[in-house]
Amino acid sequence: MPDMQPTVEQLLAAGVHFGHQTRRWNPKMRRFIFAERNGIHIIDLQKTLRQIEIAQKLARDVIMRGDNVLFVCTKPQLAQIVRSEAERSGSMYITERWLGGLLTNFTTVKKQIRRMKDLEAGSEAGGEFENYTKKEQLMLTREADKLKKYLIGIKSMTRLPGLLFIVDSKKERIAVNEANKLNIPIVAIADTNADPDLITVPIAGNDDAIRSVELITKAIADTIAEARREAPVREESEEGTEGAMTYSSERGTEAAGDRDERRRRRPRRRRAKPEAIAAHLKGPDAEAGADEAGE
Repeated sequence: MPDMQPTVEQLLAAGVHFGHQTRRWNPKMRRFIFAERNGIHIIDLQKTLRQIEIAQKLARDVIMRGDNVLFVCTKPQLAQIVRSEAERSGSMYITERWLGGLLTNFTTVKKQIRRMKDLEAGSEAGGEFENYTKKEQLMLTREADKLKKYLIGIKSMTRLPGLLFIVDSKKERIAVNEANKLNIPIVAIADTNADPDLITVPIAGNDDAIRSVELITKAIADTIAEARREAPVREESEEGTEGAMTYSSERGTEAAGDRDERRRRRPRRRRAKPEAIAAHLKGPDAEAGADEAGE
């Protein structure tokens, strides 16, 4: 663990301590702020270091119990760093755009991932795309590229992640809201304008500087990579419904199969025969006659 833990000197050199302008701050971040210099808040790096330790422990626990971590960063200048660290640690990532409902409506996203895999298989040499016309092939290729652009980082996602690592929790507020609805823990780099109450483990730090984000993301990725080497191997089924949860404002969180199960259990109403209805209207004698006719 010590070699994965950045030092205060490294954090200082990376500019992690630079917050936002004092007028753009969130008062809830007061506990992480050390001082103010030239209209800019300076973050207390000792507290940042402590939060990184807590985040590493949480990430390690998540991996050891067999869950995965989802890295989220849609800032263009930082996306490549987060993507490479996620890939290095064997984690999932979203670096293009957070698709609304990615967690709360995971069953639909799962279908899209399956569709992307089918299109990939079809476009390979000897795939079924060769039987289509050139125009149809072009349309399918475009669909595959679009799905790949947004979903390539979660291609292996068969159930909900055990932890979200977010760069700039304020920008990724939709991801934060979805994770909170489903009680998925969040580790996030939170600048002085963020709300730390929405995050399980807020790491106070500069979420705009490349070196700052790289240093903190690398520390988390190193912990995940090491924990993955120690964790027992778990078989995971592609079609497993475990973790396939949906969120409804009326019912809250429920398993994806619950609604189908309720639908199946609902008793079917038997429709009365026309002659039985007519007999019922005429009276009991006619009803008896209708029963005899039916037999």
